[in-house]
Amino acid sequence: MPGRRTHTQHGEGSSAPLGLAVADALDGDFQTFLSRVQSPSLHAMAELWDEARGDRRMPSWADLPVIGSLPYAKMLWGFGYDPVSGDLTGVLAGSKIGKWIDAKFYGQVKDQRANYGLGALEQRLITCAATPLAYRSKGRLFKVDSFVVTGERIALPMAADGQTGDGIFGGSDYTAPPLLGPLELLHENCEWYAI
Repeated sequence: MPGRRTHTQHGEGSSAPLGLAVADALDGDFQTFLSRVQSPSLHAMAELWDEARGDRRMPSWADLPVIGSLPYAKMLWGFGYDPVSGDLTGVLAGSKIGKWIDAKFYGQVKDQRANYGLGALEQRLITCAATPLAYRSKGRLFKVDSFVVTGERIALPMAADGQTGDGIFGGSDYTAPPLLGPLELLHENCEWYAI
């Protein structure tokens, strides 16, 4: 398909250095990404993204069905990305993560870093949209007080024009912790894939 890139294989559990040539640190192509996604809901989300893009490099938000109608909508999240300023803006928060956020989530991420512990994730999301690449991590996703929550997280780039990344469509599958409190996002076993 047009715009699709070839890949360089890199070992399982790798983490693409955000400041280095990403092509040298890819874990595979999009088909490899699909084969690695273990959560059935996140796999369905990735297949939906792939189908929505058709023959373009990336889909737009308008290409997706109404998010609320999806059976896995509660685990989805999304950000808009401004390729000129580099700013991220919260645009989608499913009910599963909604218990930790408030209306401020829908503002610019740079103004909310301390509230959600978005620093390291922010850089990964920008890499996802700007490069663009598919992102996956499995293992520890976040911590609530001293309770560590494990699961799987994926992020896929979005583009109104099909070519220039201007958003991130993501999902996180995990068993909700038995308590609420300050949330600290964690990142381990990060993988990057060509789209």
